[in-house]
Amino acid sequence: MKKWGMPPPIKVYEAIGAIGGGRVRVIDNGDPPRVWEVVSSDGAKKYRVEISADGREISSNDNASYWQGYLGYPAIAVLIARGTLHASAAATRLLAGIPWKELNRRFKNDYTRTTAEVARIVAERGGDFDAIRAEAASILEALAALAPLQGARRRPPREGSASRT
Repeated sequence: MKKWGMPPPIKVYEAIGAIGGGRVRVIDNGDPPRVWEVVSSDGAKKYRVEISADGREISSNDNASYWQGYLGYPAIAVLIARGTLHASAAATRLLAGIPWKELNRRFKNDYTRTTAEVARIVAERGGDFDAIRAEAASILEALAALAPLQGARRRPPREGSASRT
């Protein structure tokens, strides 16, 4: 099986924000849960993330996972929700409610500009973005050590539709 590529740091920020925004939920009641749903920041899409019992094999139908071959923010958010990766309460609070889709459109998917705007929002909320940046780097290191494998590929959902299974 092929390993997932490593995502850019902005996908970790977005995953932490999804946790803070309460947009990650369990679909099944397995032990551990293996199927999760992550709602996009604008609420228009629902992504499906499936994880093997041991947490090594991950399938996610978000755009980055499908088109770019790196683990997208929904799967990273699920790994945080499962306790495999750790995000602080401060970071989840500060990144909750960030309008990622809107920012990425406004800055034409220029992640440097989007990150600068997120840093501005975090500062406006009284937070320290450098601390969040360091936390994201630790999460990326832990993700690299985990070296998750690619599960089944599924096309991303269309705008305003439920995820495809």
